[in-house]
Amino acid sequence: MRRLFLLRTTTLTRALTAVLTIGTTLALAATPAAAAPERTAPTASGLLDAAANWPGANHGKFTKPRPGSAGIGDSYFPEYGNGGYDVDHYDIRLTYDPETDKLTGITTISARASHSLSRFNLDFLLDVAMVQVDGKPATFTRAGSHELVVIPNRPIPQGRHFTVTVRYAGVPSTVAHNGVTAWRRTADGAFALGEPEVAWWWFPSNDHPTDKATFSVSALVPDGVEVISNGFPVDRPRPESPGWTRWSWRTISPISTYLALFVAGQYDLVTSTAPNGQLVINAFSTALGTSEEAARASIDRTAEIVAWESGILGPYPFETQGGVVAPPETIRFAMETATRPVYSSGFWARGESTYVIVHELAHQWYGNAVSVARWRDIWLNEGFATYMEWMWAEAQGQGTAQEFFDYTYAWEPETSAFWQVPPGDPGPENLFHPAVYDRGAMALHQVRVAVGEQAFRTTMRRWYQLKSGGVGTIAQFQKLAESISGRDLDEVFTTWLYTKGRPKMDQPDTVSAPLSATAAPPASASTAAETAGIPGSGSGTRSGTQSGVTQPVKPAAWDEVRLVSDLHRARVTSTG
Repeated sequence: MRRLFLLRTTTLTRALTAVLTIGTTLALAATPAAAAPERTAPTASGLLDAAANWPGANHGKFTKPRPGSAGIGDSYFPEYGNGGYDVDHYDIRLTYDPETDKLTGITTISARASHSLSRFNLDFLLDVAMVQVDGKPATFTRAGSHELVVIPNRPIPQGRHFTVTVRYAGVPSTVAHNGVTAWRRTADGAFALGEPEVAWWWFPSNDHPTDKATFSVSALVPDGVEVISNGFPVDRPRPESPGWTRWSWRTISPISTYLALFVAGQYDLVTSTAPNGQLVINAFSTALGTSEEAARASIDRTAEIVAWESGILGPYPFETQGGVVAPPETIRFAMETATRPVYSSGFWARGESTYVIVHELAHQWYGNAVSVARWRDIWLNEGFATYMEWMWAEAQGQGTAQEFFDYTYAWEPETSAFWQVPPGDPGPENLFHPAVYDRGAMALHQVRVAVGEQAFRTTMRRWYQLKSGGVGTIAQFQKLAESISGRDLDEVFTTWLYTKGRPKMDQPDTVSAPLSATAAPPASASTAAETAGIPGSGSGTRSGTQSGVTQPVKPAAWDEVRLVSDLHRARVTSTG
């Protein structure tokens, strides 16, 4: 029988009808008249089922189309992300004028339908002029606070790879969601930075960490303006029209949408090669002023810190390294944008410091390569990154993790609101609460104490190996730690991650200063850590007395680490 290829549904229907007719005729000819079966016409559903299995029908399964959900189902942010499809790649082409802050763009999304789609949603805030699906005009409308609803001119079959092209324009700094904008205009340009939402202000997306994709970002800007994004530059900046230059960047490894980066302005780009042979690109605002020298000296240690963290966590997950230091007074926090974190210059107002770099680079493993399956699992990002600061202090001889644990426990009095936010389920309003960072690090330290040094190090590496490129939950991490160590960790996780109030330990109620070195730690804290083989947890890690109660040693790097925590609190008010 001649092989028929599927070109259009109507053509396929006619062909299948003909085939079924011929087949029925042949069957009747070979069957005695008395036994001839009753001839019935093929049904529409039968034709569609046949079409799904017809030679050449590799473009999707024909099932009853239905709308993709407006939201991926996250309990903290139910309307974030969208259902019905998975994105493979974002091709973002922008034109940006710093003088007016006007942004125009064309974003083409390559995706695959997870079920047959009658319509689907994108997360986006700017004005949309046109939408195409597979190159054909599509109907679109708005819904909710940030939903762009796309209705293709014909349903998209399950499993079908398709493209969505959106043309849009706007002045992002004037667009707010719940009174907040993640687009930050500067004196010489702008940058998009925020968590959990930021893509809405510069490209349409499926905005949830579970849907990772690769990115191509190309931006046309006035001559003399630099553009920085994730990954590596595709080519040198190229003049495209009189007075305008195009910059192009690309990622190889898939990343979540909130980790995509757009920075435009006056920056000094410095390139070098890391010990592992990777390209390092650092960008410094030309307006840093008195903090410039300290910022450069600190950021220049990026490759060194990546190498150190690789020794603990496993091979660096991405294709390039680097960092961006934003203009003064534009942000007060840092953000772990993939391959190239962005830092407030305020981290270096007091001089050189590497702790915020350790924190943001740790996110390249924990948060970026292994992302949260739900936003309530944020401890897997922030608690881990904060704990890497404590481990860096150990490596630098500036305080042990046990000393940081003891001092943090005493620093926050029992009545502090700090103890009322459980890091394992902080609530959407407390996503970046200090407890998620500091008590989160304390929780991970208690895991380290409970399982022992070798099992802890194995667990940290194995988590990355098993989950890299995907997502994870706290329950999955607990299960992994238990399987490696052979220990039941329910009490540790319940006490430190899910229970409000300061856990009871043999610790002083408050920090008293100045202190002098004397006594040894109590058995419930540092002695347990010493038994577990944790470095620096033996005698001498606590000091001083007040009314007969031993006082904790203040780690040498306490003020630097505390500055990282203090400035990160700005996320609570800056991004909601």
